[in-house]
Amino acid sequence: MGVLRRFGCWIASILLFAGSAWLAAAISVYFIIFSVVFGLLALVGLYDALQVRHSLRRNYPLIGRVRWIMEDLRPYLRQYIVEGNLAGRPYNRNQRSLVYARSKSAEDFHPFGTDLDVYSSEYEFISQSIAPLPEEQIKQMRTTIGNSQCKQPYSASLLNISAMSFGALGARAIEALNLGAKMGNFYHDTGEGSVSPYHEKHGGDLVWELGTGYFGCRDSKGNFDKKQFQDKAQSDQIKMIEIKLSQGAKPGHGGVLPKEKVTAEIAATRHVPMGEDCVSPSYHTAFSTPTEMLEWAAELRELSGGKPIGAKLCVGQPHEVMAMMKAMLETGIIFDFLVVDGAEGGTGAAPVEFSNHLGMPLREGLVTVRNALVGSGLKDQVKLGASGKVASAFDIASNCALGADWSNAARAFMFSVGCVMAKRCNTDTCPSGVATQNKSRQRGLVVKDKALRVADFHGRTIDTLRQFSAACGVQHPHELTPRHIYYREDPVQVTTLDRVHVFLDQGELAAGSAHERYANWWDMASASSFAPVTAKRGV
Repeated sequence: MGVLRRFGCWIASILLFAGSAWLAAAISVYFIIFSVVFGLLALVGLYDALQVRHSLRRNYPLIGRVRWIMEDLRPYLRQYIVEGNLAGRPYNRNQRSLVYARSKSAEDFHPFGTDLDVYSSEYEFISQSIAPLPEEQIKQMRTTIGNSQCKQPYSASLLNISAMSFGALGARAIEALNLGAKMGNFYHDTGEGSVSPYHEKHGGDLVWELGTGYFGCRDSKGNFDKKQFQDKAQSDQIKMIEIKLSQGAKPGHGGVLPKEKVTAEIAATRHVPMGEDCVSPSYHTAFSTPTEMLEWAAELRELSGGKPIGAKLCVGQPHEVMAMMKAMLETGIIFDFLVVDGAEGGTGAAPVEFSNHLGMPLREGLVTVRNALVGSGLKDQVKLGASGKVASAFDIASNCALGADWSNAARAFMFSVGCVMAKRCNTDTCPSGVATQNKSRQRGLVVKDKALRVADFHGRTIDTLRQFSAACGVQHPHELTPRHIYYREDPVQVTTLDRVHVFLDQGELAAGSAHERYANWWDMASASSFAPVTAKRGV
């Protein structure tokens, strides 16, 4: 019986092939079709029984293939049949449905109360006011980025498109995102793959991200090229320059785009040769110390014509953030902005260990950088952005309460152009044509239709943020503070985030903080090196 269970499907296909062939010859030619089908299945079973790579298929010819079929179908079966509204990760059904509804201008109200267990740690809330403000009193949902060293400050929306490069996303997805940004008056971060023709086609505001590969402004050896950078950075469409130090999806890790995926368009955009792997190192060659980094930032500011210059990082070792603060104080060169990327990850594929066990989540990273800026007395000159699993007005408001001046979203905007979270971003087989270079798959993405959805998702989320602020009795989300956010410690106790996290006062680090951890991180930091000056136990 065991042999029959293992080989039964294959044996059945052989018998059906033989029967169909006999019937085709004896009764009707229509049975030829069946004989061909069952004959092919019999051959597949024979191949499975003889191959040596997969023991399951060798022991269970033909029927063993069901495992791989079910694995391919698993993401869809989980989403549409198995998962509840709160079960999916990294974005559950409720979160995805919210983005889909807003991007389609559909009903986004939720009936019959919250699905959350309000007496568990999954429930966080912002305290509303007994005297909410009229919406017309709420200030414009924008923030100006650029300090006195910047000649061309930029007025940014409180929600923008986070870094996703041409290469990670297909041409039509890039077009739709940029056209949507143009329609909605917010910015589109290029990702480290440089500024492609698809970023430029519709004229939406761009933030050019410079990663370790210096794509779009590199010489033949992969080093930074001033002339190429200057020629591109002075484009009116590029509003800010962002130095990528690390990203939440894979902090401290470089990247490789296999040569098979380096199309002629990608090669031209990134200034890399065809027929070779496109390598993004894990470290920068333009600088190696905090001081050198600031000096390079000043050079980029000058070459770009005085545009805002900043850096993006997923926080790892806090003393390195303090070293950046000391370098700004000692050199007098001040970043216009910093963007904190959370370890919640993003669109980039990474080794599992990097995705699951490296880097600070957004909230802890945001608080750390906020304290570094405030404690060193630099927060009034350096604007702070937040990027990491942002999909709703509550996410933006929470980030503002913890010190962020604006938020960026990547995956939420992918949903708005049709992403179904199939998690095939790194396989070039994205079913919705978003994260693929395959032209036939991209055909399903209609740029004008999806651009409208991008703009609508942004607009309706910002409108909800305005309503949220009015309900809290503040004229702008920047007036929200950690005391507005309540966190449940256990089923019977809640507390505000100002009691969960430490929030330093203005200039406290430079004056000598009384908080031991931050004081130790500050003492460990040096403007001349990212290495710790001292390594103290327990910090």
